[in-house]
Amino acid sequence: MPQRLLRNSTAKVAEALQRAISEVASLRKSTLSSDFILLALIEQKDSIILKVFDELGLKTQSLRRKIVDKILEKNMQSNQPFDPNLMSMQISEDVLTLFEGADKERKNLNDTYISTASLFLACFQNHIPASKKLTDFGLSYAECFKAVKDIRGTAIIKEQDGESKASFLDEYTVDLTTLARKGLLDPVIGRSEEIKRIIEIISRRKKNNPILIGEPGVGKTVIAEGLAQQIVNTDVPDYLLNRRILSLEMGSLLAGAKMQGEFEERLKAIRDEVISSAGDIILFIDEIHTVVGAGRSQGSLDASNMLKPALARGLLQCIGATTLKEYKKYIEPDKALERRFQTVKVSEPSIESAINMLKGLKEKYESHHQIEYKEDALEASVKLSSRYIQNRFLPDKAIDLLDEAGAEKKIKIIYTSPELRKLENQRQEFETKKIEAFNHQDFEQMAEWQMKLASVEEEHKNIRKINKKKLKETDRIVEKSDIARVISKMTGIPIEKMVESDISKLKKLESFLSKRVVGQESVIHTVSNAIRRNRSGLNKEGSPIASFLFLGPTGVGKTELVKALAEQILDDENKIIRIDMSEYMEKHSVSKLIGSPPGYIGFGEGGQLTERVKHNPYSVILFDEFEKAHPDIFNILLPVLDEGWLTDAEGQKVSFQNCIIIGTSNIGSDLLSNEKKPLGLSSNKKDNSTEEKNILVLKELKKFFNPEFINRIDEVIIFNSLNEKNLKQIIDIHLDELKERVNTLGWNIYFTPYVKNVLLKNIDNLNYGARPIRRVIEVLIENPISQLILAPRNKNHKSLYISTVKSKIFIETKI
Repeated sequence: MPQRLLRNSTAKVAEALQRAISEVASLRKSTLSSDFILLALIEQKDSIILKVFDELGLKTQSLRRKIVDKILEKNMQSNQPFDPNLMSMQISEDVLTLFEGADKERKNLNDTYISTASLFLACFQNHIPASKKLTDFGLSYAECFKAVKDIRGTAIIKEQDGESKASFLDEYTVDLTTLARKGLLDPVIGRSEEIKRIIEIISRRKKNNPILIGEPGVGKTVIAEGLAQQIVNTDVPDYLLNRRILSLEMGSLLAGAKMQGEFEERLKAIRDEVISSAGDIILFIDEIHTVVGAGRSQGSLDASNMLKPALARGLLQCIGATTLKEYKKYIEPDKALERRFQTVKVSEPSIESAINMLKGLKEKYESHHQIEYKEDALEASVKLSSRYIQNRFLPDKAIDLLDEAGAEKKIKIIYTSPELRKLENQRQEFETKKIEAFNHQDFEQMAEWQMKLASVEEEHKNIRKINKKKLKETDRIVEKSDIARVISKMTGIPIEKMVESDISKLKKLESFLSKRVVGQESVIHTVSNAIRRNRSGLNKEGSPIASFLFLGPTGVGKTELVKALAEQILDDENKIIRIDMSEYMEKHSVSKLIGSPPGYIGFGEGGQLTERVKHNPYSVILFDEFEKAHPDIFNILLPVLDEGWLTDAEGQKVSFQNCIIIGTSNIGSDLLSNEKKPLGLSSNKKDNSTEEKNILVLKELKKFFNPEFINRIDEVIIFNSLNEKNLKQIIDIHLDELKERVNTLGWNIYFTPYVKNVLLKNIDNLNYGARPIRRVIEVLIENPISQLILAPRNKNHKSLYISTVKSKIFIETKI
């Protein structure tokens, strides 16, 4: 092979020629033609041709296979005699012409040496056979030349091993403009002002490096992608039309850099490549705060210091993105780095803007999940996430809801049952057995396997038909209720579309609570209204569902009402976040609620209140015995009651907007009880009236709590003292509970009406409310019946009769 072909060529071209010669020899041919050179270029590792196909958005592997097949098909049919001596291999005229054309392409590309790109472009010459192979598949010289220029950017081949040197930009960056050209980026909606601002900053003479600052999930990275899309769509000033936006992967750059200086070498190579592009490359660094300190070791520079000189002289243009918190922590303290960037604030989009963003993304997600989103599902994703997911930001949290709801539907549609999988495995097995029988010429066995195969395929077909019929049209449609279900899974908040039973449940809320709490009708009515207001979506945005301060003497039902609420709303009376305020009597105990400040023991572990609410955002929070807490505790709770937020010791905001906050207190309880008279006996004296007592209690309350604290509570509710009628009702509730427990043991229990009177008379102090009732029932009834149930003589007895004899409880057993 004449050395003159390689005299002015790169090592990659020599490698391609060697491969072409091997292909000629493997096909037992004696002449090297341009077809084989094209074949070698396609088959070459890191082939420029495959990169061009990829750049043009073609099906790379499929087109490659077709071209290879066509070349091999033509050369297989040749009757050319084969000479096994490679030294005598002839070179056709079209190869010489190809290299002459490649030399011209070299000049067009401003290269010093003929590269594989020059050789590929030369294949389009009309009088070269290889050109027909390319044009037959719709490829043209003009679009391939442009693709080569786009791939190489401003890089030129100045050395023979210029192509062999790995491009650090190719290895450690992602070309956003290429992705935009292929349509692989999501549409960007509602960020035109931010993109316009970036273009203005990039166009400046100095300090032309924008840095996007915003909360996680607001769409900072998407703005850089939006600029790439505008460049591809030529919707930018002329001087930006040929720019490429490359996203630098800092993690990949650091990964595997074991030896000292290896990271610096990589970053320097990237910096130099960007500088050599003469402004055609804009580097996008997501999480740009990671460059501060990245790669720093003893005696070496970190990434930020390596980039500063190039940024200062305008040799390197960069778009950064980070959060406000990270910017203040890492970028701001480094004034030399900070002054090289111009900030662009990226705020959370409004509800309307976020809905429009989701409408733009709708088609992409429908295509991925093979389902359809209704308009109300898009709106629900934004509005419900905005209302119920407080620790994240739009549009990210709304997109997550949309995506998960789509995934839920997709799983249902494409689910393959174990029965179908078993049939598919059998089908493959029978097919294999049939082929084996054919290979052994056992046609009788083959026919048998064919019959079994046909039977399995028929059964498989029938099951698929049945499954398809079971799928409704609505199974492919994501509605508002589907979004609500997903958000309920994420947060535990029961906000699914209300069915008739839920509505009925809320209507009868007073009735349910009254069965648990006796003698507090006005209290129950106030609390029930607050719950209904929230479930119907009418409560004030930003504040908790409701906040109450329950006042009253002990045993009147304050804690019992909290438990009843938890059972009805959360379906479990134990799902209460209970904070015993007697544990927060010291000034420093504030840190127990929100977490220890930096530098103190326990920092990073979270607060007893904030952590529990963070993980259970839909809760009933009970602050028991409020008045025992230190006054600083009340100041901490002011933003909770007003705005529904509390900032913990780590600076994280915790939402209380889906919580019912209840405080209980015994302030003024001595005024509400009467030690001299039996509880509940009415009095005609004016100073003993309920209204006057309540006024006195509120005066006591104002002496203890600051006005700003009281004003932030929705309702200060004073529980009524219990009278004899109320206490008898409570006794009935306890006796009914006892009946249920006894019934589970296989016994029946019966009470006479006078039992309640005897129990009531045995209560030492009626001013203690309902609490002593539990103890009296235990002593007078539960203890004796436990002995009777366990007694051997009563093993055949299954009934208990509770009556009174001479004002005493009498218990007997019967069969």
